[in-house]
Amino acid sequence: MTKSKILAAALLLVFIVSGGPALAAGTKVAFVQVAKVLQASPQVKAIKERIRKEFAKRDDQLVAEQKKLKKLKEKLARDAAIMSESEKKRLERDIIARTRKLKNAQSEFQEDLSLRQNEELAKLRKVITEVVIKVAKQGGFDMVLESGVVWANDKVNITDQVIRELKRR
Repeated sequence: MTKSKILAAALLLVFIVSGGPALAAGTKVAFVQVAKVLQASPQVKAIKERIRKEFAKRDDQLVAEQKKLKKLKEKLARDAAIMSESEKKRLERDIIARTRKLKNAQSEFQEDLSLRQNEELAKLRKVITEVVIKVAKQGGFDMVLESGVVWANDKVNITDQVIRELKRR
């Protein structure tokens, strides 16, 4: 059971124990599918494009280095029989060094990319939270659940309203 499901179940239990049935008639509860919001929001598309541009130069450099390395390996495979022993060893060492350097650069690239994506998504989550609160207040809802909802009537699903509001921003 995920942390959010446990939290939703705990809130529901507290609600029921503290007189929920008596209060239920006047309580308006809604839910939002954040995954769907993230999928449909124009902000996510903008973030992806911005990050793609930001990392394009490094990605191109990695691809170019992979091509160079491939050519060196092909040269070694093709010309090894006619190379002197020292030439062959020098090329093998160069390939090993370039392979190691490329792997390190790829790993660093992936870490930087993930970190940058997480930074941008954290900012967007704050915006989404603000929009959810705004939509909830406009709709007169007392509580909005994010996940852990097994079933709900469409009239309490504010996901599409949140998406529309995000598209206006």
